[in-house]
Order: sequence, then structure tokens, then C-alpha cells
Amino acid sequence: MKLRNFIYSLFTGFLGGALLLGVYIIYINRNKDEVARTEHFLVDQYKSNLSGIPVNNFSGRLMGDSSIDFRSVAGASVQGVVHVKTEFNVPNYTLYDFIFGTNPKYSSPVTSSGSGVIISSDGYIVTNNHVVENAERIEIILNDKRSFDAKLIGRDASVDIALLKIDTDGLPYIPYGSSDELEIGDWVLAIGNPFNLTSTVTAGIVSAKARNINLMSQNMGIESFIQTDAAVNPGNSGGALVNMNGELVGINTAIASKTGSFIGYSFAIPVGIVRKVVADLIEFGEVQRAYIGVNIVDIDSDMAKSLDMDKPRGVFVAGIWENGPAEECGMKAGDIILAINDTEINSNAGLLEQVSKYRPGDIVSFIILRNGKEKKLKLELKNKYGKTEMISKESIEVLGAKFEPITAQEKQNLRINFGVKVSDLMPGKLMSKGVQEDYIITHINNMQIKTVKDIEKALEDADGAVFIEGLYPNGMVAYYAFAL
Repeated sequence: MKLRNFIYSLFTGFLGGALLLGVYIIYINRNKDEVARTEHFLVDQYKSNLSGIPVNNFSGRLMGDSSIDFRSVAGASVQGVVHVKTEFNVPNYTLYDFIFGTNPKYSSPVTSSGSGVIISSDGYIVTNNHVVENAERIEIILNDKRSFDAKLIGRDASVDIALLKIDTDGLPYIPYGSSDELEIGDWVLAIGNPFNLTSTVTAGIVSAKARNINLMSQNMGIESFIQTDAAVNPGNSGGALVNMNGELVGINTAIASKTGSFIGYSFAIPVGIVRKVVADLIEFGEVQRAYIGVNIVDIDSDMAKSLDMDKPRGVFVAGIWENGPAEECGMKAGDIILAINDTEINSNAGLLEQVSKYRPGDIVSFIILRNGKEKKLKLELKNKYGKTEMISKESIEVLGAKFEPITAQEKQNLRINFGVKVSDLMPGKLMSKGVQEDYIITHINNMQIKTVKDIEKALEDADGAVFIEGLYPNGMVAYYAFAL
């Protein structure tokens, strides 16, 4: 009897377990089908809601199909990026030099490197100013390993761009694209030589535009960087940022990092700024900077409320330069600049980027908001001297420098009546003695220096020895002496 009950209980248990397992399997399979159908539905809905992006293109971005061909773009662009190597000497200061203020007798050679971009078949190369600054020799190594000595055509510290030239022809180059047409989310490639790893290509997307990171504030810099997440490291400076058409859209310049290496974000100078600087350096030897004559403040949500705006837009004109272009065209403090030549403006960086594309004498149109009403103004841009002529800086080869007049504002700030500013340094007497850019020469051998012609006259009259007096923009007085 007990055995029969045991067998019956065992049989009942097996039967119940089998039924329960069958129900569980059926339920799970049905649930998987529902989950799969739901996932497909959500993905299809997401694809169909992507404005301007076809479903097959979306899958290509995720799966890496041929709709985005990194290989052909990288293969073509890498030929137009070069390795830039520089050499310069660093003075060896001794305790005696520090105590008595003398110039060191010895120096040590230092080498550095970065990247550059070939922009024409006849050997013009763009790089960052900080890559070649103070260089006494610049070597260019092409992707095919050929090597050339480069000549510095010119540079602009305010946007961190320098133009080089090598003596050859028939070079592969990267054509200009449009940085204005770039949109957040677009794919880009960064090409350069990080850590001396020649011809390195990385990919990323445009994360932001018109980004100001206060990198060049000491040089009255113009910052409106393209921000990407393409990996960039030391050595990438001066390299190319290209779009998926293989066109140059930026020059890689900086990274946001607490370690000195890439941690997620990199920054490039827009090609719109680059091509203007290059054109000026080739045509005039100097960058023709244009000014509108205003002091600008970004508009945040609190300011927008105080100005009775429904949302922040444009930039606020906090002040107008006396007798400047903005005052002449009728712009007033309190106006809000909304657009320049139909390009919408929403930040100080964006405003500076657009103005930097023009030269003194160019006529540009502004849309401003005044008392709640939009108004259109025409403005003639001028240079920092309040004129429309192109500026040509004069060079004195023996000193290894270019010079420019000082402005009325500089005279007022420094309480001086005359002087000539060192605007660009190359290997020569001044660099060897430690003179820095923006140094203002007021006297040479006790002769007042008001023009570059005065410098030339003082050097002609010098009896073998030259004693220079002057000061820096911060007011620090400095003296230099050398033999001709």
C-alpha cells in the first residue's frame, strides 16, 4: 500500500513538472517574440523620425557599411599631411646673468615637432603658429618620406596659424571645404603625427561649433573652435581635420585635458578663418585684421529676461568705440547683433569668426535688434588704426624682425608719445638677445624711434654697437645691447 502511494505521488510530481515546464517554455518563446517585435518597432520608429537621415543610412552609421567610407577619405587625405620638425636655441642663463642682468653667452639646441597640411601643389603648407614659433630651422617630411627645409612666409599668433613654403611642385594637397556647412554630428577625420607616430588617422563627430576655450586670450586671440571627439594628442597640432568628402574643414590645434593627453575633446580652427589668413599672408605678407568697433557681451537666460527677450539670441553691444565703424554706421550701445551677412550670431566667438573672414574696407550688413524691432545696418570695416588701407609691416633683416606703428590707445596706456612695435620675430639679433614680440622700441643709441625709417637710420649711424631702449605692453622697461 505504501509502495503504491509512493509510486502514485512520484508519477503525479513528474506529470506536474512536465506541464509546468511546457507552459514556461511556451510563455518565454512568446515573450521573446513580443520583445523582438517591440525592439524592431522602436528601431524602425526611431529611424523614420530621424529628420533627413534615410533608414539605410542610419544602419550604415551603426554597422559601418560603405555609405560612410573612411578608407578612401583617409587614404587620399593622409598624403596631404606632413610632419613638421623645428630647431631652436634656448639661452643657458647662469646665476651671474640673473644677478647682473646680462645676456647668457651659451645656448642649447632644442627640437620639437608637429603637423602641417599641404594646401597647394606648389608647396604651401599651413600649420599652427605655436608649432613653428621661435624656430630657427623648419624641416618638412612628406608622407612619402622626402624631406625639405621650409621658409616661414608669415604667421598670425591671434588665430594660431602659420604659413610655410617648400621648394617643390606636383604635391598632393587637401582642398578647402566649408566649416560653415559643418553640422553637429557630422563625421570628421583628424590626421597628424601624435607622439611622432607619422600619418595617424582618427575619426569622430563634430561635438560643437564656435567654441571659446580661452586658449589665446593673451594674444587678443580670435577663438571659434570646431569641437570634436576625434582623438588628438601632442604632435597633432597643425594637422588636418577633414570631412567625408576629403576636404579640409579645420586645423587641429588643442585638446581639453588635465593630463596633457586626449581625454575626449579636441579643437580645430575653422577653415573659413584659415583660408582668409593664408590669402592675406600670400598677397600682403601680413594678415589684414578688420574691426567693427564694439565691445560685446554674450547673452544668457538672465540677461535675456532683463532685455524682455523670449529666449537668448544674438550678442549684446555693451559699448561703441569712439569714431569707430560701428558708431559711423549708426550702431548704438544696447543694440543686439543678430546676424552678419545673413549668418546668425549667438556668441562673441561666432561674431569674431565671421568678422575675421573680411578685410578692412569690406562692406558687411548687420541685423540688429533695437527696442524690440529688427533693423538692418551697412558697415564699412576698418583696421585697428581706423583706416581701410591694407597694412604692410616693414622688415629689417639684420635684426630679424618686422615692425608696425603703435596705436593711439597704446600710447595712451603706456604714456609714451612715440615708438615702434616688434610685431614678428625671426632668427636674428633681437631674437638672440631675448627680445619678445610686442616689445616697443623707443630709442636706439639715444635716438628717438618714431618710424621704421628711424630704426634704419640709427643702425646706419651706429659705430659697431647698438643700445636699445623700450618697454613691453605691461609697462615693463627693458634694455638690449649687441654688436653689429
